[in-house]
Amino acid sequence: MTTYDLVFEGGGAKGVAFAGAIRALEEANFQAGRLLGTSAGAVTATLIAVGYSADTILQRLTERLPTGESRFSTFADIPVSFQDEAIAASRLAAYFKRNNVPFVPESLEERGDKTIMRALLSLPLYRQLFSFVELGGFYSGDAFLQWMIERLDEMDSLGAATLANLHEHTGHELTLTAADVTDQRLLILNHRTAPDLPVAWAVRMSMSIPFYWQEVTWRAEWGSYRGLDMTDHKLVDGGVLSGFPMELLLSKNDYVIDVMGEPQGIVLGFLLDEDGVVSAENRTPIHVARDTIGAAAVTFQRALGLVNTMMSAHDKMVLEAYQELVVRLPTKGYGAFEFDMADERLNRLVQAAYNATQQTLANLDSLPPLPERTASVIDAIAFQLLDQDQTTGRYT
Repeated sequence: MTTYDLVFEGGGAKGVAFAGAIRALEEANFQAGRLLGTSAGAVTATLIAVGYSADTILQRLTERLPTGESRFSTFADIPVSFQDEAIAASRLAAYFKRNNVPFVPESLEERGDKTIMRALLSLPLYRQLFSFVELGGFYSGDAFLQWMIERLDEMDSLGAATLANLHEHTGHELTLTAADVTDQRLLILNHRTAPDLPVAWAVRMSMSIPFYWQEVTWRAEWGSYRGLDMTDHKLVDGGVLSGFPMELLLSKNDYVIDVMGEPQGIVLGFLLDEDGVVSAENRTPIHVARDTIGAAAVTFQRALGLVNTMMSAHDKMVLEAYQELVVRLPTKGYGAFEFDMADERLNRLVQAAYNATQQTLANLDSLPPLPERTASVIDAIAFQLLDQDQTTGRYT
């Protein structure tokens, strides 16, 4: 049985391809070592950590409602309500406070303002606009969070488990990433750095696609992050800063290992390759549904593509240095927001991932030694992701 330290890239709905990759690993009698995931990769890494098989992962990712609609398509959930604190701190509330109506008593004006705000917030379109402006995303993300809790509960009632609970229960070294918008840093979330953070919320943070889903606000009861008070910090998709932080598993630096755990096997990364052709039938991108959600998805996908292009320089260096350890899963023509994929189309995507993984495993006869220069560069990148001062050794 071969042990692999696995890293999974983010990619929205395309992440269903990981089920095919895991199936190939299972057939090779693999054992999971350290698990690292970003965004959609965070979902996969977490499901593996709690014991899901490839077939069960595929079943859960393709779950359908009694109506035949994909469960994932419900994740574009229009907010139902907002906390009083969010409403009171909103720009609209501030506008009302700045603009007083002459000769109207303040108490009467306040009641009128609240009546107007309640009327506006009763409109779904306005709730989406309010959510976008005030909370960073058109959709609440509550439906995804509930799905994730259900998946964890399905495995030994881990729905409320923290990262420390999960490690104690499973023994797995699970690490997820998220981007701290408040302090502009990448968060490396595991039982060492954020032990009291609920696993479901850690995945929700990592999946928080900017502008699509609301930002996650760190709660006081989630404790600290590496000893820092994170209360009220805003968190979004870790892919904004690094979509494929493979260097965190490759680095041999003692400080990085203190955060990530001891190496347990061969490092293998799973990349959703947008240039890789799935089949002859999928050489051109699918058209997203012609509705508000579809139009928004296209906009978000384009924006994220620009961000990823700007932020992926260090990811590319590691990919080029360790290309034999990267499984490129073909996803050309598939969209990150294509949550309601037809069965035949989905099966082709999963099969292509299975084939790509089999081929990589077959070619993985021996590992070349890490050149000293490359090793030092990878350590430097890992230090940077961890916000570690290489001179003083302190966390900044």
